[in-house]
Amino acid sequence: MSVIDNQRLKQISFLLLIVLLAALLFSELYTFFPGFLGAVTLYIIARKLMFRLVEERNWNKSLAAATLMFLSFIIVLLPFGLLINMLTDKIVYAVSHSSEMMNSIRSANYRIYTATKIDLLSQVRLQKLQEYLTTVVPALLGATFNTLTAIAILYFILYFMLVNGRELEARLYEYIPLKDENVLRLGNEFRKLVIANAVGIPLIAVIQGIISLIGYFIFGVAEPFFWFAVTCFTAMLPVVGAAAVYVPMGIYMIAAGNTWQGIGILIYGFAVVGTSDNISRFMLAKKIGDVHPLITVFGVLIGVNLFGFIGLIFGPLLISMFILLLEIYTNEFLTKKREVLVKR
Repeated sequence: MSVIDNQRLKQISFLLLIVLLAALLFSELYTFFPGFLGAVTLYIIARKLMFRLVEERNWNKSLAAATLMFLSFIIVLLPFGLLINMLTDKIVYAVSHSSEMMNSIRSANYRIYTATKIDLLSQVRLQKLQEYLTTVVPALLGATFNTLTAIAILYFILYFMLVNGRELEARLYEYIPLKDENVLRLGNEFRKLVIANAVGIPLIAVIQGIISLIGYFIFGVAEPFFWFAVTCFTAMLPVVGAAAVYVPMGIYMIAAGNTWQGIGILIYGFAVVGTSDNISRFMLAKKIGDVHPLITVFGVLIGVNLFGFIGLIFGPLLISMFILLLEIYTNEFLTKKREVLVKR
């Protein structure tokens, strides 16, 4: 009995040491964590094609990894980079002409109040908005630098993950302290979660953005491609989604005297853009899985606070992964009461 207790004490002490070292490393490397998450995400998406190129087509590992990294940059990062650059240019221009913009906002607020008797922006709110604008550019520059750093870390890690994929997966399979069936389930479910979050959420947002862009052209919205970029970003937000763009836009156009265009934008937004969201989610749920709305809402709140904009994707992924680990823990270590009763 004393031998068993001694062994258990050694095991617990060793696990505590591992946890403490892991916590120390995580606290020091936290700024690189979004890059690590991005590398894991792209690896899971690209691993099958990597193995096919190397094992079936006899490609050199380095060449195959470099090719997939280049394709991921062209297909995934470059379009989002262009959208972010478009938004950043507009924001920087607005801040540099803040006085003109504030006069336009006051004029628009007065028109809306005259038409609807709703005072959207009081003088206090306008003052706070003007103060906020002065801090936007430094924040954007800092966010841009952090994003570039995360991308560099992402591709640095991704290269070694792709080149050493088989060995990495074999080591993980060997050292994860779970039954074989649960290790396999963990891998399969994690792959589904990554695809559902990292592919499904942005894809649905882009679909809504494209459909909204058609409406912007139909109803003569100024700078439709800029509003397309804004819609793509807001469509990833839970609850409000693309309505955060087309509802204020429609109200403003009505207040500005473009009544039928404003009404058309509102009807098109709720009837077409909103319906496209439901249809695309229903269709994609069959192909790549779906994420529960509550997971999306709380995941975005947590993810944005932890990682910034990239948390829109990784926040829901972390919550989904946490729930999956709880399920596997229950399957691995707990026996449900009803199972005990059935055995009796």
